[in-house]
Amino acid sequence: MIASVSGVVAALAPTTAVIEVGGFGTAVQCTPATLAGLRIGQEARLATSLVVREDSLTLYGFTDDDERQTFELLQTASGVGPRLAQAMLSVHAPDALRIAVATGDEKALTAVPGIGKRGAQKLLLELKDRLGEPLGAHVAQQGPAAAAPSWRDQLHAALIGLGYAAREADEAVTAVTPQAEAAPGGAPQVGHLLKAALQTLNRTR
Repeated sequence: MIASVSGVVAALAPTTAVIEVGGFGTAVQCTPATLAGLRIGQEARLATSLVVREDSLTLYGFTDDDERQTFELLQTASGVGPRLAQAMLSVHAPDALRIAVATGDEKALTAVPGIGKRGAQKLLLELKDRLGEPLGAHVAQQGPAAAAPSWRDQLHAALIGLGYAAREADEAVTAVTPQAEAAPGGAPQVGHLLKAALQTLNRTR
């Protein structure tokens, strides 16, 4: 298992970072929040999880070991594969997911694209004894969104990470706001918004 990769960031895309490791460019699938913390040409370390399939080897990257461990634990629930696990971490930070499970918060889970009410109920039961206690204090005083930045903040940071100026990022966020507000349940998927924002920026250049 490849537990982590370290090296210079060679390229960034809406869902992928390429890290130079030992002369090789390693493609790593990341959430928008993780990508937002990377800069082309700078050193980076990502905790990683290698998913092996018959026809593919996919490396998923995370900001820290806690996020990677949460990614792997989520997949122990029936019906949760790597893509859905990553989508859950795109919407909620690890502690926010622990809080949601600990408090039985269905709404927090249905905010993730691909999870309906029945799926959320099933996940709450299956994950109750698997994710562990929230690392932060005062669980009762926190909401699921407390540990996760808004879609606007995530999108803006991701655009800055891709090399766009703050003004361009602001304009792109404004451009996709109607699309975000039209998302079911008011919980847009940042990855989709990032693609739309990049299309907007390419048209204006």
